[in-house]
Amino acid sequence: MAMHIALTFDDNFWAPAFATMRSVCLFTHRREELVFHLCHRTLSDEHKADLDAIRQEFPVQLHWYDLDQSEMFRDIAARMPENKRLSNIVYARLMIDRLVGEHVERILYLDCDMLVRDDVGYLFDLDLEGNAIAAVRDTIGDIITGGRDLRGNRDLFNTADYYFNAGMVVIDLKQWREADIVGQMEAFLASGVMQRIYYDQDLLNLIFKGRCLKLPWRWNTIHARQSHECFDPAILHFTGKSKPWSVLVGLLQSVAFARLYRHVMTNELYYRFARHRWKRWWLKKLRLAR
Repeated sequence: MAMHIALTFDDNFWAPAFATMRSVCLFTHRREELVFHLCHRTLSDEHKADLDAIRQEFPVQLHWYDLDQSEMFRDIAARMPENKRLSNIVYARLMIDRLVGEHVERILYLDCDMLVRDDVGYLFDLDLEGNAIAAVRDTIGDIITGGRDLRGNRDLFNTADYYFNAGMVVIDLKQWREADIVGQMEAFLASGVMQRIYYDQDLLNLIFKGRCLKLPWRWNTIHARQSHECFDPAILHFTGKSKPWSVLVGLLQSVAFARLYRHVMTNELYYRFARHRWKRWWLKKLRLAR
């Protein structure tokens, strides 16, 4: 049985996407079953070649979806809320059911700021017990929904409810399709709800309230720090500003498994990605100085 995995990213995040993919491959014995669905903004030839190179190391399949060629994505990205910290690429996961084929029954969505170090086969063999999705509780979900003094959006959310992080979601695509995610998002936009909530994560929590199988925290260890290492996390989620691809991570930050991450990304790509980020940083500074 194929294990379908979806990732969304743009051309400035190709290296972390590769690291997430490679970590999945390294920590499973079922590599020949892996099918990666890469939902991306238009990639440079060099970056696409970097990603495609994973097929030389592992017997995996890659399916490419250029979101910039999708009229639906372009329309959604132009109209939905975003900010400098969170790109509109997040909305791509709402379209997963419309991108992959009807033959795909279950898919695992992973954010690209993740490092997998356990067999994802567990998530594909998992009994969803009739639920539409399976996910891990977000450790700051109450702050996300309630805001200051936990008094916001009480007409939409109850802090006593299970609020999941959408960085790792096991999806029953039949129920996902039946939920008409894109249609519901359009309705929320028209009613003004989308302008009040935390992008697609809040939307998914509203749609799948009471229909999410609760997973142990180790399958999405949020804000992964060195102190988490002794608890043997299965998937590390590097939320926040501290990232394992920073070359200063060993000196200034306490990100979990930073050395492992560098070797998973591979040293050559790790330092090439660092040069890419430094170049972008300086170009941004120069533009602002003009």
